[in-house]
Amino acid sequence: MPELFESTAPASPADTMQFRRVLSRRDLIVYGLVILSPTAPYPVYGIVQQVSQGHAVLSYLVAMIAMLFTAASYAKMSAAYPSAGSTYTYAQRAFNPHAGFIAGWAMILDYLLIPLVSVIFAALTAAQIAPRVPYFIWTIVFIVGIALINVRGIRVTARASTATMAVMTACALLFIWVVSRFVIQRQGLDGLISIAGVIRPETFSFSPLMLGAAIATLSYIGFDAISTLAEDTVDPVRDIGFATIMVCVLQTIICVVTVYLASLAWPDYRTLPHLETAILDIGQKVGGPWMLACLTFVLLVAALASALTAQAGASRLLMGMGRDRMIPPGIFAYIHPRYLTPSRAIYVMSAASCAGALLMRFQLAVELLNFGAFAGFILVNLSVVQHYFIRLRLRRGTAILSNLVFPMLGAIVCAYVWISLTMAAKLAGFAWLALGVLYLAVLTRGFRDLPKQLNFKEPTELSR
Repeated sequence: MPELFESTAPASPADTMQFRRVLSRRDLIVYGLVILSPTAPYPVYGIVQQVSQGHAVLSYLVAMIAMLFTAASYAKMSAAYPSAGSTYTYAQRAFNPHAGFIAGWAMILDYLLIPLVSVIFAALTAAQIAPRVPYFIWTIVFIVGIALINVRGIRVTARASTATMAVMTACALLFIWVVSRFVIQRQGLDGLISIAGVIRPETFSFSPLMLGAAIATLSYIGFDAISTLAEDTVDPVRDIGFATIMVCVLQTIICVVTVYLASLAWPDYRTLPHLETAILDIGQKVGGPWMLACLTFVLLVAALASALTAQAGASRLLMGMGRDRMIPPGIFAYIHPRYLTPSRAIYVMSAASCAGALLMRFQLAVELLNFGAFAGFILVNLSVVQHYFIRLRLRRGTAILSNLVFPMLGAIVCAYVWISLTMAAKLAGFAWLALGVLYLAVLTRGFRDLPKQLNFKEPTELSR
């Protein structure tokens, strides 16, 4: 075991290579919106509308508030430590390397599952469109294609993201236009303004609303991956935090407009024939077969785009942990000498995605994704409190809000969502965390040593 983490040989050129700083603020926003997708509310709309008893719009607004607290915490920590390690780095620097490892281990589950879930959904959709091609063939084709794009470099990934973003945005706008036209034709312009699309006093209840908000947060899972591109960004201190918050705001606007119009087109949510495909049913109702075909196609594009961008972010989280000797650096800290990408980490992720797509149930993968994501969100919020409020003692004036109140609210809301997951997801998730603790115990001789680190530094003025 020790030889995997220690070496007395001189550093190889790959050990000292750095990513190309080529990403602008616009690139980061596009990247974040692609990984979230303008079509994010499509798969969950029917479920959110039902469990919230007709309050999908309010559910998304509540989810936005919860995610903005966490997005603000990512913004503050990315300014303090602009590193590719993201959640892992923030917890490591704010608390200690042991906490950092557990945070990174939890987020590995999240980042491995985002592309896995997307590939499974894309392969299932493609298999329905072309049933003569087996599911496992689609899985392999998509995984290999995504890996090749990411290995070629972040600029290639950014260009692919921009192209897929254009397709998804066009379809989202088309859906909004077709639904609006449908409502106007039947109710006139006044039909576009309806209080019933936002709140229904006869069915409103706080608990169902919060459950709907918990499910609506699925449309935001992955926004934190922006922070993993800190070492690919021209000005990470300025742009990472701005892009993270802006993506959450833009995603909310897209989701709220979409679900509001959907509720107007199909007012009685109790009559939706299939909750999982409610948007497809609404699309067929307002636009006919061609709209159904368009929505099906764009869902396939969105799944592939999300897998592409998620893998790019995940490989950089793994690279950050490998660089600090938390996981085998010969695999995860390796940077391709030509493309300057963590190619071996990408290959490992691709192999894991292939195995998972063939062996894991889609529903369990989605639930486990939430487990890892919210575990990481809680730790990032607490890292803000530890770093800024406790260590740096920034407690005067409005600082008490940004350094204590807001991150604690974010941690509380995320903890509420976390413990609301199904028992199966919690059992599998805590088993994953237990495996990580056992691995850390072996790595540190029963927690008596600190994990090997290459670049740990005490807080500097940048951190302030």
